[in-house]
Amino acid sequence: MISTKGRYALRVMIDLAEQNTDKFVPLDEIALRQGISKKYLESILKILVSEKLVKGLRGKGGGYKLTRKPEEYTAKEILELTEGTLATVACLKSGSEPCLMESSCKTLPMWRNFDNMVYDFFSNITIWDLVTGDKFDK
Repeated sequence: MISTKGRYALRVMIDLAEQNTDKFVPLDEIALRQGISKKYLESILKILVSEKLVKGLRGKGGGYKLTRKPEEYTAKEILELTEGTLATVACLKSGSEPCLMESSCKTLPMWRNFDNMVYDFFSNITIWDLVTGDKFDK
């Protein structure tokens, strides 16, 4: 399940892309438009800034802006950053301990295929796609 942190991170990235500006967008404005508390929004933006997906500037005229074009960010990139992993089962998480049942597990191929579908799905959706909605039925 995708947490609120992952969902809100996508919303923040979409919001910044919709502003279509090189200027910094104030935190207060993003929080108001998105209905996210400033404190929670700050924690999400801290992650995005630390990974250089977003640039932040303090003080007057400060705020946040994208570091790349909206079409250069994938939903997968943002969700993995905020969620840690999109793996559906613990044994498929990157860096996990080898599963003792791997060689005899009848469900592992199913989980691998499902994870591949999830990764492919989110890898092929950009922030720009979410802004325009072109890839989705309305």
